[in-house]
Amino acid sequence: MDLQALIRDIPDFPKPGILFRDITTLLQDANGLRYAIDSLAEKCAGLTIDYVVGMESRGFIFGTALAYRLGVGFIPIRKPGKLPAPVYTVEYQLEYGSDRLQMHQDAGHPGANYLIVDDLIATGGTAAAAAQLVQQTGGHLVGFAFVIELVALEGRRHLPAEVPVITLIQY
Repeated sequence: MDLQALIRDIPDFPKPGILFRDITTLLQDANGLRYAIDSLAEKCAGLTIDYVVGMESRGFIFGTALAYRLGVGFIPIRKPGKLPAPVYTVEYQLEYGSDRLQMHQDAGHPGANYLIVDDLIATGGTAAAAAQLVQQTGGHLVGFAFVIELVALEGRRHLPAEVPVITLIQY
């Protein structure tokens, strides 16, 4: 199946000069969504995974479905102030400023194996921050999985080199 044909390009969003890869059209297509989840699951089959970790918010969409398909737990990573129990926090740099992500301190356990999932990897900052949160748990990061990779932005160079990066579509 051609997943790329199910992704809509929106020029000048969220600001002029940006070509936004809109996954809502993929999500609307039942066969395309099933194919994307099944393809990610197939590519992750060789990894030993205890938890899928998904970043707010599109990582929740693919992450929970993938966790279900793999038969493992799901852990959300959220923006500050959204999680009710004690959290680990990491601050990371954006193109213009910084942001923070949080994960419950009791999410998973030391020695557990974590797979980080999101819809897209661009510059890699969010995924690298999520990896730092996983490290704070005492767990092992076994992989990253993304539906889309924007290759020209070189996001992989910000991720741990020894950890596999799985993508379905590359632009």
